[in-house]
Amino acid sequence: MLKLFAAGFIATLLIQCSSQDSQKDLARQDLSQRKINVVTTTGMVADAVKNIGGERVDVIALMGPGVDPHLYKASEGDVNRMQNADVIFYNGLHLEGKMSEIFERMTSRKPTVAIAEKIEKQFLLTPPEFKGNYDPHIWFDVNLWMKAIPIIAETLIELDSLNHQEYLKNYKAYLEKLKELHTYVMQRADEVPSDQRALITAHDAFNYFGHAYGFEVRGLQGISTASEAGTADVQNLAQFILDKKIPAIFVESSVPPRSIEALQAAVRSRNFNVEIGGNLFSDAMGDEGTPQGTYLGMVRHNINTIVDALITRSL
Repeated sequence: MLKLFAAGFIATLLIQCSSQDSQKDLARQDLSQRKINVVTTTGMVADAVKNIGGERVDVIALMGPGVDPHLYKASEGDVNRMQNADVIFYNGLHLEGKMSEIFERMTSRKPTVAIAEKIEKQFLLTPPEFKGNYDPHIWFDVNLWMKAIPIIAETLIELDSLNHQEYLKNYKAYLEKLKELHTYVMQRADEVPSDQRALITAHDAFNYFGHAYGFEVRGLQGISTASEAGTADVQNLAQFILDKKIPAIFVESSVPPRSIEALQAAVRSRNFNVEIGGNLFSDAMGDEGTPQGTYLGMVRHNINTIVDALITRSL
């Protein structure tokens, strides 16, 4: 009942504010005279907006460190923030599945942009466990992330054309950093022999990573953490680890570690020792003010953790 009430309250709030917000948006002042108020869902999207928008944007990310976007439900405060925003950026491809209705309603009043859905479909993955839908975790392939972010620059320029040169300059500078990052990830991945490139995590968030950098990826919970890993999933993956002699598996910052710990115990019961190689950032970045609190730092942390664990423990 409580969940139904909360959903109904948010829907009612959106309907009541619709007329008022429409008039407000029509009367919006020239955005070149102030900062653009931006609301995003994930930290990865927020970080991209900050890099491209620079001093011209104020950015609020609804989902902080350790927050699982698959399970996130918007609060009354979140709805108010989106109502007051000039533009909303989110990942899309059902990553923020429980917020879909809100995004649909917001689209009629203000720019509401799903950046992952602007990528050409030929570059997206459709794993069988996601039942014909596209895998939303595009940021794990840095090259693919570079294809997603131009829409941010385009949208900001459309809102604030007088400052288009600043957005273009910031976008080009950020793109160069992403190119360097992509090269770094490839170089580090090459340190792991091809027959040892296996990445075992709590859920299948790393398919794009595996596809781009040559890792076989297995996750316990499928692409969405809304599903639970069963006993058969644990036992099957334990046998895979044993057969491949995989030395390390990994927990994720936005997923409780119990499933990976259960997997480790199942492997050890078969007289093989697999270590937990470290904590990876999957659906959320690290704390603000830390290297992992940026997209560049998060990706570097992940590849360093994966490579170092697989190499060290295989010696």
